[in-house]
Amino acid sequence: MEIIDRIRQIASIIEIASQYTTLKKRGKKYIGLCPFHSEKGPSFTVDEEKQLFHCFGCGVGGDVFSLIMKKENLSFPEALKYLAQKYNIPLPEQRKLSPQALKLEEQIYKINEETLGFFKKNLFSTREGEKALDYLKKRQISEETIQKLKIGYALNSWNSLLTFFQGKGVKPALLEKAGLALPGQRKKEEYYDRFRGRIIFPIFSLTGKVVAFGGRTVFDADPKYLNSPDTPVYSKGQLLYGLHLTKEAIREAGEIILVEGYTDFSALYQAGITNVAASLGTSLTSDQVSLAMRFASKVIINYDGDSAGKIATSRAISLWFEKEIEPKILILSENLDPDSFLRKYGIIQYRNFMNRSTPLLDFLVERFTPKNGIRSAEEKVQVALNIMKITLINPDTIMGSEYLKKIAERLGLNEDVVRRSITVKVSEKKNEETEFFSPAEKRLLQILLEDKFIARYVFAEMQDKDFEGLKSEPIIKIIYDYFKKDKTCAFHELCRETDPSLASHLSKALLEKGKVPTIEEALDCLHTLRKMTLQNRLKELQTEITRLERKGETDKIGALLGQRQDITKQILSL
Repeated sequence: MEIIDRIRQIASIIEIASQYTTLKKRGKKYIGLCPFHSEKGPSFTVDEEKQLFHCFGCGVGGDVFSLIMKKENLSFPEALKYLAQKYNIPLPEQRKLSPQALKLEEQIYKINEETLGFFKKNLFSTREGEKALDYLKKRQISEETIQKLKIGYALNSWNSLLTFFQGKGVKPALLEKAGLALPGQRKKEEYYDRFRGRIIFPIFSLTGKVVAFGGRTVFDADPKYLNSPDTPVYSKGQLLYGLHLTKEAIREAGEIILVEGYTDFSALYQAGITNVAASLGTSLTSDQVSLAMRFASKVIINYDGDSAGKIATSRAISLWFEKEIEPKILILSENLDPDSFLRKYGIIQYRNFMNRSTPLLDFLVERFTPKNGIRSAEEKVQVALNIMKITLINPDTIMGSEYLKKIAERLGLNEDVVRRSITVKVSEKKNEETEFFSPAEKRLLQILLEDKFIARYVFAEMQDKDFEGLKSEPIIKIIYDYFKKDKTCAFHELCRETDPSLASHLSKALLEKGKVPTIEEALDCLHTLRKMTLQNRLKELQTEITRLERKGETDKIGALLGQRQDITKQILSL
């Protein structure tokens, strides 16, 4: 977008970074103490020319948008607005920016409202709806709750919703943009309903607008739960289910109970637990944590008690710690989910468990303790390291130091022993990070992102298989996909489409000064990567051949030997 490029050109990353730390010029770069972790020596580097930053201590890096997003806990649109206001750059009004986009949003909001009514009518006025109502009754969800949550039903038909809108003159392509229809595989002009044979849970914005839908099958179809895709009015991972109804109760309680899905939320809400929200059955995101923090400073995570639920809980912990909040963990008896527990034991028992929510440290110690218990000091240290790793806390900060002390006391360890072990691990990690990308990978990434003219020559020679299995594969694939669409990929777009840790490694690589690139150098790098991928594939094949030989499965080796010969020839021909 033009506005993004304009802000990037005008906004000074030096000025923004200087809001959070004191920078001193060293050569062409600026250095200072990292604003994201406590340190005695400066490892935070800012390159004004490239408009990038990277901390060589904690590994955080990115552009001016990344810096604002992480430091101010903002989403990308919020960071955009923040910088626009700071530099007096007028953000075009939505009408002026894109009348078509505004019209499309209005159309989708209207379609969603009419779809909501259609699904509701299906639930109460059709035979299929009776089956869905029976399911809801078995889950002890009352009609009052159904009405409050505006639960509906999508008929088990390929085109019932399409036919409904056809009568209103709405084209299927518009329903596709709303996430309600899918194009046929044989003919592009054919469409079918996305939601079929499912109880529908509408998803609302904080202001109460229906923006998306989630469907639970009543025909044992796969997947069990199906959610709307991203649309012009809905982005996954930015909303919490039910928060439009419970935000005031959460604010009043000062604490939010976080559950995984629609039925868990419905059961708790119906039972009178109204300081609750659900993460829509997907992995919790930083945006959802930030949203919850607008209304509460405390959280109880009450995901399913099975192994998958405990893994999801563990993943969520670091997101809360990142915001300096230590969550409590609620694991219900028999590892039941909240809905099942309420139906079996009732609200009084649930409240009893809730009031005895497990302190995070106890949960983590149990999570990482071996099945046979801790039998040595080394195992205690390993448990401590696992806890520090999952919480992602920095022992050099006040909160991190206090938590390290708690971990040591809980495990009966000397605090200095734990601290030294962490220092060793951090040192090992830094050594690994130094060589994260191979020299050819790093140099090619620098050239592709810094010299668009040379990049075209490289992409003209590149094939998907040239970078398979490399650490840089996700990044090169994104840049390559942009090229095939005749588009240029900016760094901030890479940040949004790749893993944050990978983006940090990339920002570090881009900060390194290289010589003026040439086409020949770039093609040499591509040639080297092509050879690396073939050599990696050859190693994999040899490992598999050796494994089959040991097991005596010689009948399966022939085809692999042929592949090995082909790859060897390709390597020799390079």
